[in-house]
Amino acid sequence: MITQENTAIIIPARLQASRLPNKPLLEIHGKPMIQHVWERAVSSQLGEVLVATDSEDIKNLVEGLGGNACMTSAKHTSGTDRINEALNKFDLNQRIAFIINLQGDLPTINSEALSAVLSLIEEEGSEMGTLASVFMDKSEIKKNQVVKAFCDFKENESSTMALDFIRNNDHYDENKLYHHIGIYSFRRDSLKKFVSLSQTEREKNEKLEQLRALDNDMKIKVGLIDFLPLGVDTPEDLEKIKEILKQ
Repeated sequence: MITQENTAIIIPARLQASRLPNKPLLEIHGKPMIQHVWERAVSSQLGEVLVATDSEDIKNLVEGLGGNACMTSAKHTSGTDRINEALNKFDLNQRIAFIINLQGDLPTINSEALSAVLSLIEEEGSEMGTLASVFMDKSEIKKNQVVKAFCDFKENESSTMALDFIRNNDHYDENKLYHHIGIYSFRRDSLKKFVSLSQTEREKNEKLEQLRALDNDMKIKVGLIDFLPLGVDTPEDLEKIKEILKQ
């Protein structure tokens, strides 16, 4: 059973983003981006919140806010590898059984989305959960920077198993492609299994860590939500987020 006591939201945050350097520390209306994400995670009241970082600046910022932060290796190949290291350093008593991997560049995330992704792993046998939403603008499907979840949702179905994740669509039915939202939930044993696996060629080529799971027959349940929390990858994204959060 999922409770506040056995759940953690872990936010991986590193400074060396190639497209937007120092991204977690970029200010949005007087607050660094990572602070916006951290505050929203805390306000969800779903469990312990921990920032996993390779930056002393980020660690000091979070701890200055009264939060928990953990220094992790700069060599991790994915955010999930980073959160696993932080979990094992932070939770020595193995109290945490359910984990949300919340990206540090989603400053518009809300409690409903976090609750939704967590609920996907409540049933025994559910290894991983993630979220998707319907494309409001079909032109987004053509953009390689927009990650698509390929899913076959039945009528009135709000969750189903992921069939694939892609950037460039050259053969999938567009009616079964959804805008992937890059947050994940794990049972602790599933997280351990994931990080024990080597990166697959598809993961390396597409730069999509979830392909490591699919390529090794791990099941990922996708929850369909009616809200798209925007990620920040470019200066243009940052300006959009500033407009949204100004309202």
